Amino acid sequence: MTLPSYLFWDVDVSSLDLEKNARFIIHRVIQKGSLRDWCLIKNKYGTPRIREEILMVRDLDDKTLHFFSVYFGINKDRFRCYTMKQSIPKHYNY
Repeated sequence: MTLPSYLFWDVDVSSLDLEKNARFIIHRVIQKGSLRDWCLIKNKYGTPRIREEILMVRDLDDKTLHFFSVYFGINKDRFRCYTMKQSIPKHYNY
């Protein structure tokens, strides 16, 4: 699998290990990738592995969190990013 270099501008793509860095790769693709990139990781890791890794990601934007909550049929409170967000209060909601 060849990783798209435009998604990994800040790291050396050749140094990424597809297994050891799976969560990082999946996180970057679901946050910033295209449908083509999604198909690439879905073929490589499979839906169960992607689901498992997404549940453990610490930070997802609200739109991505909601999408994958519906896509996988999982309540948002099971996502690590949701529970972490709830434990860190914000001063103002802009």
